[in-house]
Amino acid sequence: MVPVTRGALGQIWKLSGNGRSWAVKELLFGCDEAQVTREAALRDSAADLGIASPRLHRARHGAHVSRVDSPGGGSWVKLYDWIDGAEADPSDPAVLHWFGRTMALLHRAGEGAVEGPGDWYERCPGDAEWEDVRKKVHEAGLAWSDELDRFIATSVPRLAQWVTPSAPGGLVTSHLDLRPQNVLVGRDGPVLLDWDNAGPVSAEREFARAVHVWSGGNDVDIASARRLARSYREAGGPAVLTGPESFSMLFATALNYVHVQAETAVDPGVTPEQRDFGARQAVTCLREVPDLGAVSRLIAALGT
Repeated sequence: MVPVTRGALGQIWKLSGNGRSWAVKELLFGCDEAQVTREAALRDSAADLGIASPRLHRARHGAHVSRVDSPGGGSWVKLYDWIDGAEADPSDPAVLHWFGRTMALLHRAGEGAVEGPGDWYERCPGDAEWEDVRKKVHEAGLAWSDELDRFIATSVPRLAQWVTPSAPGGLVTSHLDLRPQNVLVGRDGPVLLDWDNAGPVSAEREFARAVHVWSGGNDVDIASARRLARSYREAGGPAVLTGPESFSMLFATALNYVHVQAETAVDPGVTPEQRDFGARQAVTCLREVPDLGAVSRLIAALGT
């Protein structure tokens, strides 16, 4: 078993033996077993629609997650089929067409969700929370403390004003992390990975976030955005952009991610490796915060 990559929630290992390979996801921050059950259910439903994804294996006791004990305290792990492939190229028209259609299928199949989305997608840190992490980063003497100050003073209020709870209608059960990094293109075509966050979400807001991410982020490519949106609508996707409020999920997740990674970077209760990862992620995301100008261009090109 060899380490492959590290994500926000876990470490991915490649387990090989007897001519086969699997992906083992080690959960670094605990496990919500009910969430894993939701992940497995949505993944299986998507497979019935023809959406390719790695199979999530059950353990002997029937659950999709297992506890592996060790002298250091142990970890929760999930076991998937291993997928060989290259990360999706969002500039490839065929990939954009596949993704737009896939998102539409997910939204149509997941219509009628009743439970509201989680706070990660619906709210962002308040002034007191930002001030607390700002002080900790300064006290730790981290090189990016002034950059965090500027972010809190400028980007946070600009984006946070658009973060609001979703309206009751228009909720679907979906993937919630539809990024090119979560798609591998293998010999049989694209495969959608990383269903850990599966749950309820506003179709409009997931669509808006996906269009932004898949069309170049702040370096928005309007032609790519239109191609994606056209494939989504031709496949019956229900979401449309109405204004900056459509991007509430994009803004909330961006702000929350910076905050949680900055907190991890100064948390004495995690490992040095986890603190280093948090610091690197915080710096990267401080420099890639969504730009309202790019959002405005998308609204002008695709809005109602």
